[in-house]
Amino acid sequence: MRTYRYFLLLFWVGQPYPTFSAPLSKRTSGFPAKKRAVELSGNSKNELNRSKRSWMWNQFFLLEEYTGSDYQYVGKLHSDQDRGDGSLKYILSGDGAGDLFIINENTGDIQATKRLDREEKPVYILRAQAINRRTGRPVEPESEFIIKIHDINDNEPIFTKEVYTATVPEMSDVGTFVVQVTATDADDPTYGNSAKVVYSILQGQPYFSVESETGVIKTALLNMDRENREQYQVVIQAKDMGGQMGGLSGTTTVNITLTDVNDNPPRFPQSTYQFKTPESSPPGTQIGRIKASDADIGENAEIEYSITEGEGLDMFDIVTDQETQEGIITVKKLLDFEKKKVYTLKVEASNPHVEPRFLYLGPFKDSATVRIMVEDVDEPPVFSKLAYILQIREDAQINMTIGSVSAQDPDAARNPVKYSVDRHTDMDRIFNIDSGNGSIFTSKLLDRETLLWHNITVIATEINNPKQSSRVPLYIKVLDVNDNAPEFAEFYETFVCEKAKADQLIQTLRAIDKDDPYSGHQFSFSLAPEAASGSNFTIQDNKDNTAGILTRKNGYNRHEMSTYLLPVVISDNDYPVQSSTGTVTVRVCACDHHGNMQSCHAEALVHPTGLSTGALIAILLCIVTLLVTVVLFAALRRQRKKEPLIISKEDIRDNIVSYNDEGGGEEDTQAFDIGTLRNPEAIEDSKLRRDIVPEALFLPRRTPAARDNTDVRDFINQRLKENDTDPTAPPYDSLATYAYEGTGSVADSLSSLESVTTDGDQDYDYLSDWGPRFKKLADMYGGVDSDKDS
Repeated sequence: MRTYRYFLLLFWVGQPYPTFSAPLSKRTSGFPAKKRAVELSGNSKNELNRSKRSWMWNQFFLLEEYTGSDYQYVGKLHSDQDRGDGSLKYILSGDGAGDLFIINENTGDIQATKRLDREEKPVYILRAQAINRRTGRPVEPESEFIIKIHDINDNEPIFTKEVYTATVPEMSDVGTFVVQVTATDADDPTYGNSAKVVYSILQGQPYFSVESETGVIKTALLNMDRENREQYQVVIQAKDMGGQMGGLSGTTTVNITLTDVNDNPPRFPQSTYQFKTPESSPPGTQIGRIKASDADIGENAEIEYSITEGEGLDMFDIVTDQETQEGIITVKKLLDFEKKKVYTLKVEASNPHVEPRFLYLGPFKDSATVRIMVEDVDEPPVFSKLAYILQIREDAQINMTIGSVSAQDPDAARNPVKYSVDRHTDMDRIFNIDSGNGSIFTSKLLDRETLLWHNITVIATEINNPKQSSRVPLYIKVLDVNDNAPEFAEFYETFVCEKAKADQLIQTLRAIDKDDPYSGHQFSFSLAPEAASGSNFTIQDNKDNTAGILTRKNGYNRHEMSTYLLPVVISDNDYPVQSSTGTVTVRVCACDHHGNMQSCHAEALVHPTGLSTGALIAILLCIVTLLVTVVLFAALRRQRKKEPLIISKEDIRDNIVSYNDEGGGEEDTQAFDIGTLRNPEAIEDSKLRRDIVPEALFLPRRTPAARDNTDVRDFINQRLKENDTDPTAPPYDSLATYAYEGTGSVADSLSSLESVTTDGDQDYDYLSDWGPRFKKLADMYGGVDSDKDS
């Protein structure tokens, strides 16, 4: 059985700030607490033993913003195995250990080194442990405890806005909601009243009030009238500590505006109005204006005027000027002084928008009397028509006659008449009139698309009495001429999928024309001649003023061409024919199987990691440079293949070695290591040749090692078979030198150097049977006899 010792952790906080420990209150019950440990010990797995806790711990509290000169004392860590001989070392780890919190490793005293701010970090989780100084092993299991920072009231309430703006209708009832202000306190709301905010009003009484807990501002005075005062500035204070003395506070300003309601009826400033008008006034002539005042604003101040009764109900009319809210009295029918000289009318002004809750204030209308006196005058000239309508083509030249008007003096004298144009109705002086015969002609060029109708007034005046004049409206309509080319209805930029099929519709085109032909628009679409022959798209004219762009081929490659610009010619069928060329941008995009666009950037497939174009160009240049270097190196190596394979004494793996001096035989290890051939098992990995550049890089083949007693002929045959079946073997003649003589070799040795010194001749004709790879070797050794004979 394992022996469990007991380890005691004691904590206290130095005066004057006490440390709070167990028992835990409900306020701190949310922090984790360890349960008593139950361990499984002994040889039997079924035997359960309860281990006593080695640590006594809880959560502890420190006040924030400590202002003392010394370190703030937290508590003391002590183990029951600490005999005071310095054999134990106390270690602290976790949040702020070694920085904010330090421990005396000998005594276990824990201190806080800095001022702590609860608003920055409210809780610190630390772990404590005691270890043996000599062995470095823990004498007790590590345990965890919590230090919670106690809040102090060091943050004042702050409003979410420095200035609030609100509105409330005038004449509102007491308690009408205006706006709600909110202040927040960064202190701990769960500890004391540091974060409990209470609202009060400092400025704005007795008009408004504020709820102390919610910050809701309401009206406090009945019948506040906007016409008397429209703007109010209210100052609200938010104070923590529940509003008690010593609490911190913050203020905000609320600008409140009373909005208008229709609580004022219109009123005429006078009860009677009097106007005069000559009997020659034509219908529509303005006689005078009257205006009723309304203290409201906006639509609440809108006024409607009407003639309710009187002798001239059918002779006069009144309309409202929407800009000035004045009543304009006009002549409705022709007047005759000899028949009636004075008319009396009753005019009424009323509000069209009335609020029923203010009807108790009285009717929202007022009336006044209007007297109109008709004056006897020498009658002016009378036009043959009440109005004239003329037409002219927009391409008419200057000084071209449009038509004429005529007027004559109705008096018996038949005084001659002259004509003129009222320049107030023709400010640009586009038209002119012959003062003698009334012919109307142009003085400037016309444009129907700029102005279709020209409404001017022609004046006829008696020559002998210039005061006698009359007016007639002249309406001139400008007829359309085909002087504008059709154009696209919008800017077209579309896309085509890379896997698009031929004759697939990718875009429908529409056109507009500023002209207005009599028979309607008839547009035709076609590709521009310079793009029609080699274009990858076609234009299909739908004969309904629309056209479709169709693909001409199967498949597009955005890496070859990412954007196509299609010049499309749009023509009308009017006279003279007008046409224009618009450009349609077609982007080649990657699409899903439903034809939905996914990506239109060719570079998206090339550098998905987001490399810039400059970086890609630099990488491509490096790759091209490396490829050119490799190709040149390969060409040089291929050229060297025609030279003897072995020209260097350092290359030890080939079959023919040049010696400029007498070698040391098998004992000479400077030229090559013969031990490799003596022990074939050491050669397990095939290595690439260095005398030529390989055509392709393959993984090396692992060949089985030959036994020590393997005959050299069998060894060579085995290697020959492996090379004949090896797909990675280079297709060139090569000689492999094997200095291993083998055990009981019939041939003794294959060394060409040693064969020269032997007296007996050997038969090498079998080399011819080994295939083309040994043809050179067979020629060298097969021709020895002939050399000797010669």
